[in-house]
This record gives sequence, C-alpha cells and structure tokens, in this order.
Amino acid sequence: MQKRLLFNQPSSDLLPNFWDLFALVLIAMIILSLGFAFSHMMQPFHIGQPTPISLSGWMLIPYGLDTVVRMFIALFFSFIFSLSIATLAAKSHRAGQVLIPLIDILQSVPILGYLSIAVVGFIALFPGSLMGPECAAIFAVFTSQVWNMTLSLYQSLKTVPADLIEAAKCYHLSSWQRFWKLEFPFAMPGLLWNAMISLSGGWFFIVASEAISVANQNMYLPGIGSYIAMAIANRDLWAIGEAILAMFIIILLYDQIIFRPLIAWSEKFKMDETPGEQAYSWMLDLLQRTRWVKRLSEVLNYCSDLFIHCRLFQFSLRGSWYSRRATPAIEKNKNQKSWYQVTQITRKISPKLSNFLWYGTLAILLIILCILVSHYIYQTVPFSETAHIALLGLFTAIRVFIMIGLASLIWVPIGVWIGLRPKVAAWVMPLAQFLAAFPVNLFYPIAFFIILYFHLNIQIWAAPLMVLGTQWYILFNIVAGASLIPKELLLAAKSMQLKGWVLWRRFLLPAVFPSYITGAITAAGGSWNASIVAEIIQWGHVKLMASGLGSFITIQTQQGHFAELTLGIVLMCAWVVLINLTLWRKLYQYAHERYNLHGSIL
Repeated sequence: MQKRLLFNQPSSDLLPNFWDLFALVLIAMIILSLGFAFSHMMQPFHIGQPTPISLSGWMLIPYGLDTVVRMFIALFFSFIFSLSIATLAAKSHRAGQVLIPLIDILQSVPILGYLSIAVVGFIALFPGSLMGPECAAIFAVFTSQVWNMTLSLYQSLKTVPADLIEAAKCYHLSSWQRFWKLEFPFAMPGLLWNAMISLSGGWFFIVASEAISVANQNMYLPGIGSYIAMAIANRDLWAIGEAILAMFIIILLYDQIIFRPLIAWSEKFKMDETPGEQAYSWMLDLLQRTRWVKRLSEVLNYCSDLFIHCRLFQFSLRGSWYSRRATPAIEKNKNQKSWYQVTQITRKISPKLSNFLWYGTLAILLIILCILVSHYIYQTVPFSETAHIALLGLFTAIRVFIMIGLASLIWVPIGVWIGLRPKVAAWVMPLAQFLAAFPVNLFYPIAFFIILYFHLNIQIWAAPLMVLGTQWYILFNIVAGASLIPKELLLAAKSMQLKGWVLWRRFLLPAVFPSYITGAITAAGGSWNASIVAEIIQWGHVKLMASGLGSFITIQTQQGHFAELTLGIVLMCAWVVLINLTLWRKLYQYAHERYNLHGSIL
C-alpha cells in the first residue's frame, strides 16, 4: 500500500483554503456545544428537589442542545450494540434463535418499563449528581433507537449476495476482513437510513425520558421534552408552537450537516453497475473542497486499513489463528494426544445430542426466569387478575394489527416512488424526518377536543394515535429498500415492458419485501410501545382513557404498583412473542428465502 505522508505534499497543499476555515469553524462550534451540554450533566441533583424548567422561548436554544446531545450519545451506543449483536445473530444460527426473538420482545417493552428500573439504578450509581437521571434518559432513548437498527443490519447481513461471498473467499479474506470489506459496506446504506428513522423515533419518547414520573416522583431534565411536558401541563399553546419550530430547525440542521453527507457518501457502496441519479449533499461537497479535512480523512483511512488488516484479528470462523498455525506441527505427530485430536472427536458428537443440550439449557433458564417473575408478581397480585390484563392486551393487539395494515397500504407505494428518485428523496426525507420526530402527544390536545366535540369513541380513535409516530418506520425502510434496487434490474423490468399491477406484483413488491418486513416488525413493536401514551389522552387535569395494556401500564407506573406493572409488561411480551411466532417470523423467513434484493426476483 502506497502511503501518502503529509510532509511529502507540496507546501501549497498544506495551507488551509477558505473551505477549511469554514469547516474548522463548524467543527469548533460542535465541540464547544458538546462541552456546554456535558457541563449541564454534572450538576448536583437530589430526589424530591424539582429542576426548574422555563417556558421562555430563548431557553429552547440550550434545551435543544441538551436534548440533541442525549440523542446522539444514545445513537452512538446503538451503533455499537447493532454491530455486535446483529453480527453475532447473523453469523451464528443458535445465537440468532435467541437474540432475534429477544429483540422482538424488547422493542415492544414500554419505555416506562425501562425507566422505572433504570432511574433507580442510575441514581444509585451516581448519588447526588444529575448524571443519574441523565443516564436513565439516554438509556430510554437508546432503547427506542437500537432495535430498528439491529434488525436492519441483521437483515442486510443475511442477504449479502452469494457471489460476493465467493469472491471474498477467492481473495482469501478472513472473517474479520470480509466483514469490514464486504458485509458492513453492503449494509451501510440501509443502516444509515434506519439510523435516521431511529433518531427521529427517539423524539417520540423524549418527553417521557426527560419528564420522568415514577412512583409519584416527578423528575425533569433540561431539554425540549421537559419543555413540551411543562407546556402541555400549563396549557400553553404558544410555548408548544415555539417547541415545534425549534424541533424543525434542529432536525433540518443535523439532517444537512450529518445524515445527508453520510447518505451521499454511502452511495459508493450500492450494488449498481449502471449510472443513475446520485444523492447530493452540499456539506459533503464542501468537505471535498477542503485541504486539511481531506488530509485528515487520508490519515483516518490509513488507520482504518491498519485496523482491518491487523494480524491480531486475522481469524476465520472455521478455525482460529492458533489452530491454523499449529496444524502443520500436529500433523507430524498424530500419535500424540493433542488439541487437534480432541477437536476432531468433538466434531463427531451427534448433532441431536448437541441440539438437546442447547435447547435443554434454554428451557431450564426460561423456567427459572418464569418461576422468579411469578413469585415476585403473585405475592401481591391475585392470579385471577391475569385473565383481565391479558384481555386488555387483546384490545391493544387488535388496534396495532389494524393500523399497521392501513399504514402499509398508504406508505408502501409512496415509499417506492420516493426511493426510486434520489433527487425527490433529498427534498422529501428531511420533511419525513421532521414528521417522524414530531412528538405525537402534541396532537393529543387536538385529538382531545375532536373526540369530545364529535362524541367519538375513545376505544376506536386511540388506534390512529398509536401508529402516528411509528408508521414512519415503514416509509423509511421502503425508501431504503427501493433506493437499493440495482439499476440493471430496473432496466430489465422496463425492457420487459412490465407495467401496472404486473410491475408491482412481479418486481417492485418482491424487491422491497425484505425491507418492508423489517419496517413492519419495528412499527408493530413501536405501536405496542406507543400505546402507553396513546391510550390515555390528557389535557391539563382531564383524561380520556381507552381500555388496553398501554393505559394499564401507565396507570400502574404512576401509582408505583411495580408488581402489577411487571405483570402488564410480561403479558405484553407474551402477546408480542405470540404474534411474532405466528406471523412476523414466518414472513421474515419467507422474505429471506424467496426474495433476495440481488437475487432473482423477476
């Protein structure tokens, strides 16, 4: 590899230009903003001592900065979690059997269920410091972001074309090199699109994470979420309007400065052999005109190459570095008992015995967990209450199922149309991000008055409120899936004169079906989660409540009845597992086996 050293460059190339100055000012502003936000997190905090939240419009500047820092910290840990867990689930069949159903369950556990446990733990970990509630809020936002990104990366890793894997083997790439050179770049476009929607989805729960109410204790963190919660409590429509404007400006800024350049950069990883429309970013164009930033990128590229080709990680899934090095020496003396011989013996163990041990261990662990949870719940809760709470879960499940179907009918054709037109996506997706980030509880005052004025049934009209914040998972995944369709397949469909319903049935729907399943699973899990705020509409001190698990969990959390809360969360998880096993898992497997984005879909 040819190294380009800075001191070998012409002296004129080492001098900054105008674009360098602009980029350095922007980077300096970001660093100073981060330092300002972190200084707020280290303030003293005591339980029962309220944190003052001002409804002045000027306070939205520091509040917005605090909120954005929390969300991007959560996004950073979401990337780390997705890279590790999704890769493990995709590479190991047995790990996937445990991790993917577990993720399906965890994405449906209400955020209040996480907060009720996380707040206590983090406050005990950081006594007397605001860092405890801050970590709890970041953890809550993390749980709203990470599952969608993990499922997206898992789906991409499972659909890497077989011919590319064979090519990687021909180049003798190790598993470590193949992941960073092939599999991760292949998954990069879809992962970035899902990171965008995950960050937007985090805004949906920012009110619950910054304005925490657990066991009759109210804790407010400086941020837009607490600002909105205070404005709703005070019925201040002007403050709500200011918060909406601040959110729109913040989303527009980080879309143009961070996500749009990343989307344009990830275009080079798309599996296209035919030139077409490319996503454009003025920020990426600015960085490409700089001198110092380009030199810095060369240094980072060199460091990344060292990381990828580091001998410490040159292992393969079929054998470790030690076993490959040791094999020639072992072959010379096969009569000696060695690790090689032990390995050969263990490989002859019956697969049935191995499966029995694996599934038996999982069953024992599951039984122990059920016994411990049942003992905790039924010490204070009558067993007969279980049937009533399970019935509440059925009501919520019906709402989720109907609204996901209606949202799919609307957003699948729109998402395909946008995804096939990168220039349209560049203008439409920032607006979609804003709508996805818009906390739907700001619609609740409007829904409150509409339901009262027209005498509507809250049991029915709570359902649209559940899907308002989660339908965007379907749109973003469809847009990402449509944007990844190879241009040669589009030209092939055009040459075959596929039109109308035949074009959709034979080409477009199969092409985006794996992405749709990922989005629908996440949207369904998010709808279960959203039920905690959608089944109870409050304006001031007046409440409208629909029967369902969401309203039940919210009431038990506010009253501090943790045994009932645990039972509600367990039954919600049981409903999610039942639906996933009977519907989503089968569709996911069908999409993986039948429709591969780069396979035969015509």
